[in-house]
Order: sequence, then structure tokens, then C-alpha cells
Amino acid sequence: MTTVAPPSRFARLLEGRGGELRAAVPTTLQVNVGKRCNQACHHCHVDASPARTEVMPDDVVEACLDVLARAPELGTLDITGGAPELHPRFRELVVRGRALGRKVMVRHNLTVQFEPGFAGLPRFFADHGVEVVCSLPHYTEEATDRQRGRGVFARSVEGLQALNAVGYSREDALVLNLVSNPVGAFLPPAQGDLERDTREWLLAHHGIVFHSLFTITNMPISRFAAWLRRAGNYEAYMARLEAAFNPSTLPGLMCRSLVSVGYDGRLYDCDFNQMLELGLEAGQPATIFDFDLRRLSFRPVRTGEHCFGCTAGAGSSCGGALA
Repeated sequence: MTTVAPPSRFARLLEGRGGELRAAVPTTLQVNVGKRCNQACHHCHVDASPARTEVMPDDVVEACLDVLARAPELGTLDITGGAPELHPRFRELVVRGRALGRKVMVRHNLTVQFEPGFAGLPRFFADHGVEVVCSLPHYTEEATDRQRGRGVFARSVEGLQALNAVGYSREDALVLNLVSNPVGAFLPPAQGDLERDTREWLLAHHGIVFHSLFTITNMPISRFAAWLRRAGNYEAYMARLEAAFNPSTLPGLMCRSLVSVGYDGRLYDCDFNQMLELGLEAGQPATIFDFDLRRLSFRPVRTGEHCFGCTAGAGSSCGGALA
């Protein structure tokens, strides 16, 4: 007999408010091409590193492109990893996604530009009109290096300067956004304030310009959760997130507008559920090979305790604050 797991605290909270979390019609296909990365950051919810070998096989790459061709409602292809640029078919995925008329976003860690053979990434991005979303935990060297490793801030600055040099954020069509997450077990500051401070500092000290800055809450999963438990802070952090629950964040949650594809082709409500291996609810398409936009539209979203991370304070999503 199959045992049904009890609803999470997050699900019970929604039930107490008379509702459940449901998706809208998906407009973004977020594709995680693998866990291989040139870095091993302390906060990484993907648990990516240079030692990881998981990469998306050819048949899954082709299935993702086929879904985009068949579903014009999916206006955005969001490519992530790991460091997605390390996938052997990354550039082909970008080119073919653009040829289908889709906006292509790449989650770029900046330092991958300094790996052998990758110096030309900024020019490639610009030539194909890619929207680049770059991780920069903080605009100061000390805070960024504490989270991502010694020397990462200096290489990130060089990477941003290289993107500016080919026109990013100097031309309206070449969008360069930054993503900042706290260096510790606390909520992000107000997004507008941090964007202002980051813009002023990077321009004054490094001549760097960018479009927008997004704040993201550190999610209590994978490597960051392990760090919290080692420090004895996991329960306190979860309590902090739950106490800061903000119902006005619910309409903008990323799980409502995207479908996440794992490197093995399995489908998820979001990238965080993917890392926890929480597949879609029973009865939904399980893999990219079964993709059915009609069935995936208005589907119930599978939730867990980590969902308090996306709904705490001003909220958190791939596009930053929600409220």
C-alpha cells in the first residue's frame, strides 16, 4: 500500500488561508543542463562543483528544443546549471533557441570566462542577443570571496567589464542583470537599496554598469542547508523564514510561470524542487518527452518547507524580489 506523505507546513499554511498554490500557463522553460561547474560555492543549492559529471544528454537537449518549437507560449528559454557554458552543446542550444524566436537567458557565474577556451563568451552572448544574469553576492571583495572563494570577486569584476566592453548595459538590447544573495543566514536587504548601492559602487570603483539587480534568499537546501546544520542554525533560520511569510509574494512565484527541466529530462515546478528531487504532482507529465502544455497549465504546485524561502519578506525568485 502506498503511503501518502503528510502536507508540509507550507501547504498547511496555504490551506489555512483557504487555498493552494497553482501554476498559470507556463511562459518559461528553465533548463538545467548539468551540475558541472568551475566553482563550488558555499551557498550553492545545486551542489555543483568541478567534480560533478552530470550533464544533459543529447536526446534531452533535442527534446527541450522540440518542446520550444511546439509551444509558442514558452517565450523564454532560461539556461542554468552548474555553469551551463561548460555543457558541450551549450552554444548550439543558445543559437537554436534564438532561431526559434525565443528570448534566451543564461545564468552566468562570470568566472567561467577565465576557463581555457571561454574568453569569447561575452562576444558570443552579444552576437546572439542573450540576456545575461550574473551572480555577484555582494559589491565588496571581502563578502563575495567569503562566499565564493578567494579571488572570485576580482575575476567577476573582470568578467563584468568584458561584458560591458561588448555593449552589455551600454546598449538597451544587451541586458545584463546581477543576482545578489546574503552572505549568511539572514534575509536579503531591500532590493532597491542594494541595487542603488551596488550601482554606485561598481561604477565609481570599477566603471561597471548593469540593468537591474535581483535579490535572492539563500534556500535551506543542499550545500547551504548542510552548512546551517553544521553551525546549529538550521531550525533558527527556518523559523526566521516562516515568521517572515508574506502572502503578497504568492502571485509572482516563479513556479507559477515556468517548468524546470533537469539534466536527465525530468520535470519540476522549480529549480529548487529539482534539487530536492520533488517531481511534479502525480498525474502530471513526468519528463520532457511527455511535455504537454495544456496539462501543465494551472497544475497544482508541489511544495515543501523550503518554499518559505521564496515567500519570506519581499520574496525571492529568479527575477528577484516579489513584493
